[in-house]
Amino acid sequence: MSTSERMLRLLSLLQTHRYWPGPELSERLEVSSRTLRRDVDRLRDLGYTVDAVRGAAGGYQLRAGGSLPPLLLEDEEAVVIAVGLRSTATAAVAGVDDWSVQALSKVLSLMPPRLRRQMDAVASQTESPGPWEGAPVFDAAVLTTLAQACRDSELLRFDYSAREAEVTHRRVEPLRLVSLGRRWYLVAWDRDRMDWRSFRLDRIADPEPTGQRFRPRDLPADDALAFVEQGIRQMPQRYAVRVRVDVPADELATQVGRWGTVTPDGTGCLLEMNVDDLAWPVMVLAGSGGNFVVESPPELAEKVAEVGARFSRVGTSG
Repeated sequence: MSTSERMLRLLSLLQTHRYWPGPELSERLEVSSRTLRRDVDRLRDLGYTVDAVRGAAGGYQLRAGGSLPPLLLEDEEAVVIAVGLRSTATAAVAGVDDWSVQALSKVLSLMPPRLRRQMDAVASQTESPGPWEGAPVFDAAVLTTLAQACRDSELLRFDYSAREAEVTHRRVEPLRLVSLGRRWYLVAWDRDRMDWRSFRLDRIADPEPTGQRFRPRDLPADDALAFVEQGIRQMPQRYAVRVRVDVPADELATQVGRWGTVTPDGTGCLLEMNVDDLAWPVMVLAGSGGNFVVESPPELAEKVAEVGARFSRVGTSG
C-alpha cells in the first residue's frame, strides 16, 4: 500500500474505537513499528487524537477530540446512515430536519451508485408512520436533489402544481430549504417571473439539475425562514380559529409556537389561529389538557365533536 492508502486503512481500523496492540496493527498494515508510529503522528497532525501506550503491551486507540474530523465508513454503515437521515429529515423534531438534509446531501454526493441502489431498496421496504395524519407526503429523492442544488448554487427545472392552478414548468435559482410545521418549502428566484418564490415540496415533481451555476442573489428578508413565514401570513386562509382555553397562556403558547396567538384571559387564555386545515388546531386543543369553548368557526366545533366521538367509541370498544 502507498502511504495514503495505509493511513486511510489505519484510520479505518482505529475508528472501531477498540484498543489496538501495536504489533497487531503493524501486522495488519504490513509495516514496521517505526513506520506505524510515523503514520500515527501524521494522523495527529491532521487533527485526530490518538492515544499511545508504550511498552511491550503498548498500542493505540483513537479518542474523541475537540472537533469532529473526517470519518471513514464501511459500505453497510454508509447505507444505514443515509436511510436514517432520510427518515429523520421528515420527522417532526425541532431543529433535526434541517441538519439531516445537510448531512444527507454530503453523504449522497459521495455515495457510489451501487450504494444508492441499496439505500433506495432498504427505504422502499421500510414503513414508518408520519408525524401525524394528513401531513403532506413527498419523495425523499426530491428533498435531496433540491438540497444539493441549493448547496451547489445550480439552476433547477421542475414541474409545479400551484394551489388550484394548472401544472407549470419552473426554472429557478434555489437558495434554501425551509422546514415549517408539517411542510417543507424551497426558497428560490424564479427566472421566468423575475421574482422570489417559495415552493412547497409536496407540489414539486421531477426536479432536474441543469449543471448551470449561478451567483446567489440577495433575499429580501432576514433569512429564508422569515421569507416563507411572511408569504404564509399574506396568503388568505380558509378558517379564522378563535377558542377560549382553560389553561395558562404561557403553557399553550409553548405548544402553539408561531402558528397562532395566545392572549391571557383571566385564569385561561384566548387562542387565535388562521389555518387552511382544522387538524392542527384540533391537535393543539387535544394536547392542551384543559377545557375549552370554540367561538369560531362552527366547522371546528363539528370537527372536535367528530374526533371526540371517534375517541369515545375506541375507548369503550374494549
